[in-house]
Amino acid sequence: VAVEGVLHAKADRNWTLPPLDILGLGDAGHAGTSTEIRKSAEVIEQTLAHFNIAAKVVEVTPGPVVTRYELKIAPGVLLSRVESLNDNLALALAARTLRIEAPIPGKSVVGIEVPNLAVGLVSLRDVVETAIFRASPSKLTVALGRDVAGAPIVLDLGAMPHLLVAGQTGSGKSVNISSILCSLLLNATPDDVRLLIGDLKRVDFTAFGDVPHLVAPVMTDAEKILNALFWVVGEMDRRYRLFARTSSRNIGQYNEKHTGSDRIPYVVFVIDELADLMLQAPIQVEKQITRVAQLARATGIHLVLGTQRPSVDVITGLIKANVPARIAFATASSVDSRTIIDMTGAEKLLGRGDMLWLAPDAAKPVRAQGAFVSDAEIEQVIRHWRQQREAHYDLSIIEDKERARVRDDGGDEIDDDRYEEAVAIVQRAGQASVSMLQRKMTIGFARAGRLIDIMEQNGVIGPSQGPGKMREVYGMAKDDA
Repeated sequence: VAVEGVLHAKADRNWTLPPLDILGLGDAGHAGTSTEIRKSAEVIEQTLAHFNIAAKVVEVTPGPVVTRYELKIAPGVLLSRVESLNDNLALALAARTLRIEAPIPGKSVVGIEVPNLAVGLVSLRDVVETAIFRASPSKLTVALGRDVAGAPIVLDLGAMPHLLVAGQTGSGKSVNISSILCSLLLNATPDDVRLLIGDLKRVDFTAFGDVPHLVAPVMTDAEKILNALFWVVGEMDRRYRLFARTSSRNIGQYNEKHTGSDRIPYVVFVIDELADLMLQAPIQVEKQITRVAQLARATGIHLVLGTQRPSVDVITGLIKANVPARIAFATASSVDSRTIIDMTGAEKLLGRGDMLWLAPDAAKPVRAQGAFVSDAEIEQVIRHWRQQREAHYDLSIIEDKERARVRDDGGDEIDDDRYEEAVAIVQRAGQASVSMLQRKMTIGFARAGRLIDIMEQNGVIGPSQGPGKMREVYGMAKDDA
């Protein structure tokens, strides 16, 4: 942690990115022979005809997991009638589940997605080797997977700017988050992107331990994750003050003006499992996540939130409103699907990486198969980085006692430099008030009030004497011991 208290790039070595050939290749799915596909198309047309719906299959698109049949529906037919025949079509096709998209966005056809006889495997390498991934200039480029037609889906985490990933156990959520982390490690050095990983399930992301991109060790304790979340809020505020002093609107402009160790890296904070964290301190977690989600984009700080319990007390309205980019894996019910993406559909997914991806600017989600990365591939990527440098941690981020006390009192983190400055001001003046701190520190009422509250809690000043009256100053702050 360098000047201004802001996390800076080390810029002390020439990094080399991992070669892509350390990753494995995927397998194509098997939708059946052309004769079987043609027969399925006829079954779809005949089943709809039985219910007096005239339709014709005009195109078939085999994908890695499902095959999409595109139907031209006769004029005057309500699309809701086609959607209501979901179970009848599944029975006729002997499919364990199918999904109807009526209509397909951008087309005047209805899509019926039927599971393939043999499910394909979309590997991470299959996506990161595509031209669209290699051409992306962003250091936060992420390989998500392939859509129904087999086209690669590549995202820029910086543009989202935060991501919610949810789905039931075994749906592929944790593998997807691992592929997101590996995408970043394949594309960015520790000078470009720094990571914070909260793994409350204690097993999914411990493999990423000791990679030099980490700001702090992989956190498996809710208290440490909460401390790190408060640190992120403080880091965001520090970066905004730094940008103001350098006349920079965002992290991109700031880094264009600076080189070497004066540059600041992007920060990606992965939290999984969000539900367990919300159980510990729901009000504070929601408040800090919401604040970061609303304000942190320009500072280069991004959240990836994962949960296997997509209920409204975990994915609250405030969190959902501020994290518009969402991925729904298979869910147990349509209610869970609505909680994640505001519509049904995820309850009909096949599991094992089958997802609905809702982009921030999209009205409807896109079905895709998530990129798979194995434990052995993760180990290869991590080993490549460990050989270049061991991780250097700032343990104060996750063990800050002062920050914990502020959180227990229901406040926000107050940056150490500002708190000490406030203490010095009241000690010199021999008295304290909110308006005095506002005037002398050029800060807002809320921030000055929080500083006053913390000084009272730490024994620096006395209690309020009433409206308009100064508080008594006792002396130095209490020792943390």
